[in-house]
Amino acid sequence: MKSATISALALSTVLFSASAIFAQELASKDRIGLANAAKTLVVRLTNDSPNNSDPAIAEGYQKLFVEFIKKHPEWKLQMQFMSSDIGTEQAKMLEQAKAGNAPDCAAVDSFVLSQFMVNKVLADFTPYFSKEEVDDLFPFIRAGITDKDQTVRAWWWDTDLRVLYRNKSIVADAPETWDDLKKAALASTKEGMEGVLFNGGRWEGTTFDWLANYWALGGKLVDDSGKPVFGEGENKEKFLKALNYFKDLVDSGAAPKRVSTIANYDDMNAAAAAGTTALFIGGNWQYAQLKTTLDEDEFANWTFSPIPGPTADQRSTGTGGWTIASFSKDKDKIEMCANLAREVYMGPANALQEQLPTRKSLFDKYEVFSTEANKTFAQALVNGQARPGVPIYPEISNQIQIMMGDVLSGTKKPEEALDAAFSAAMEAYKRL
Repeated sequence: MKSATISALALSTVLFSASAIFAQELASKDRIGLANAAKTLVVRLTNDSPNNSDPAIAEGYQKLFVEFIKKHPEWKLQMQFMSSDIGTEQAKMLEQAKAGNAPDCAAVDSFVLSQFMVNKVLADFTPYFSKEEVDDLFPFIRAGITDKDQTVRAWWWDTDLRVLYRNKSIVADAPETWDDLKKAALASTKEGMEGVLFNGGRWEGTTFDWLANYWALGGKLVDDSGKPVFGEGENKEKFLKALNYFKDLVDSGAAPKRVSTIANYDDMNAAAAAGTTALFIGGNWQYAQLKTTLDEDEFANWTFSPIPGPTADQRSTGTGGWTIASFSKDKDKIEMCANLAREVYMGPANALQEQLPTRKSLFDKYEVFSTEANKTFAQALVNGQARPGVPIYPEISNQIQIMMGDVLSGTKKPEEALDAAFSAAMEAYKRL
């Protein structure tokens, strides 16, 4: 009997070892799947992958990818990873796609997805996602992934939104209007804080976070044809009003002058951890980051609310996120890329990283999204606004970033800076 027990334990050990070796064979730094698999899919991803800098997240992704490839044993994924310079990476990938040298499957930032659509380099995902799955997407997501013929050109798997974070021990009530936020920020400076923080440096976050104020006024960046209109007529008036609002926050001391150099959401987390700010405009994902960064008692003081508007009834929030798309002309590779989007990213990856799903039903499917915070985020997404899906948007954003730096630093007056930004955007539009 004892001998049989030992044999069973030995067999169990052998099987466990064999399983571990098999798992190792299925995953290396740049490959998922057996090295001698018959089919190869070249995949280029961001750090939403086994390349994540957080060891726990990286391990979670590797498990998801290994489980995925076990269901498709004839395939291996040849992995490529983007640098943190996302703008350059996406521009390079677009040029590769136009030349026919892009990866088979890749992460495409939602705000440049339209450029890939206009250049007609994206494969058709329509056959691989059901009508029910598409209909379950939030409206702005559904509009973002379909072209004029309602062909699904990518799968937008995660999204986000911007909110106002505040330390309740210093700012007890949620500011509802621009005036409320200014008063709360000024009051916080009397408590030793540096006022409200927001992105004002040279990067996309500066444009996107500020746009909520312009959109709350009903302003438009482009018309239905995709032509810039933010610098003319009523749109110009609204634009200047939203721009002057941010300028006044700095001029009054409600926001520190250093906001003109902030170009990373981590700066806000660091200020919260250091106890130097009680207010900042940031992304929903920062709530989980604050929870891990701050002591339990300190985190209990932090909460969030919608970004204040010109009035309590005028609110907007920007919504972004990432898509998975295929550049291949091979039907099998296109389908495999769609499978990757569905089986790894559409749900499992959302839960792993607590990144908001783009399908309403997934908030009920995964327990992590049942928290009061995530329920609040989900409600806000119904009215979220994505960046306009037009080719000129990246240049509009670039010009707004330059304009914001000039205005917040006092180099140019608001109208002068706006006129320069609009003129440059129009010149770029003519070259499209």
